Amino acid sequence: ESDTASEISFQLSRHKKAPSTGSHSSDMASVSSVSGSVLSVYSGDFGSVDAQGTVEFALDYDEKNREFQVHVSQCKDLAVVDEKKGRSDPYVKTYLLPDKARMGKRKTSVKKRTVNPIYNEVLRYKIEKMVLLIQKLNLSVWHNDPLGRNSFLGEIEIDLASWDWSNRKLNWYPLKPRSLSAVNGVDHRGVMSLSIKYVPPGSLGKWPRNPPSGEVHIWVKDVKDLLQLRPSGVDSFVKCYVLPDTSKKSYQKTRVIKRDTNPVFNHTIVYDGFHTEDLKDACVELTVWDHEKLTNHFLGGIRLGLGTGLSYGISVDWMDSTQEEVAFWQEMMLAANEWIEGLLPLRSL
Repeated sequence: ESDTASEISFQLSRHKKAPSTGSHSSDMASVSSVSGSVLSVYSGDFGSVDAQGTVEFALDYDEKNREFQVHVSQCKDLAVVDEKKGRSDPYVKTYLLPDKARMGKRKTSVKKRTVNPIYNEVLRYKIEKMVLLIQKLNLSVWHNDPLGRNSFLGEIEIDLASWDWSNRKLNWYPLKPRSLSAVNGVDHRGVMSLSIKYVPPGSLGKWPRNPPSGEVHIWVKDVKDLLQLRPSGVDSFVKCYVLPDTSKKSYQKTRVIKRDTNPVFNHTIVYDGFHTEDLKDACVELTVWDHEKLTNHFLGGIRLGLGTGLSYGISVDWMDSTQEEVAFWQEMMLAANEWIEGLLPLRSL
């Protein structure tokens, strides 16, 4: 990754194409920037086999150690992945939803050449009971492939708010196929209402040249239906960068709106230093975060750009805008000096 970053900075300085992102914004306040990527839970191969069989497990909460425990006992009659060899190499994986990234995944060991694996393992999460009760447990079974193309064998999802915590016994549960929304990576994190505008250089007055360089205006209005990660609600704020620039010049943020899953920000950010041709290679990344004292938690985001996978001729993973995001950016490029309104779903980035 560091090699790629240095290549990008070299490319930009050599061609002097990057927007300078000299910027100004309302409601400025300082907070430590939290970086990190959120990987999709749904990587893998879903279509190769049909889900079948059962899994035996028990749930418990250890009040003394504040620890959620998933006792994974065994599985029976799993699907066969490699029909020629008549084998599956299964393991069990768990997540806590809705924020898969926050608590991370846990998984058992891999049992080779069996459709009736016995694990007798405990998967543990350090988590407060009150927070646990607004989560769902996703438990899935996978065939382990040495090349990394793991095959999905079935899953079960349990709403922990309605779980009977006096039940600590091992019970059998049927494995179900993955839902269509999960296969497609649909992961509802809320919807952002915003407007954007591009002001080309000199378009507001030729002499003196006004503005002296192109400007991108971003008006973050509100967000609806944010993930609620704890009982007290969400203390959210929005971060903004114009990629590939991740320097302090590029970084802007809104104020924090406390205890509200439908925060209204009404916050405008302006980036200057744009040439019109930069719009093909730059990407406006807006991310929503839950603010806590020690660390901030990622809730979802959008990336506005052409989604070509390339920036100034270099392959980059962040140039990955969805069709909706691309259409929104293109509309702005075609309508200079006009506010373009949008309502875009937040997603994992």
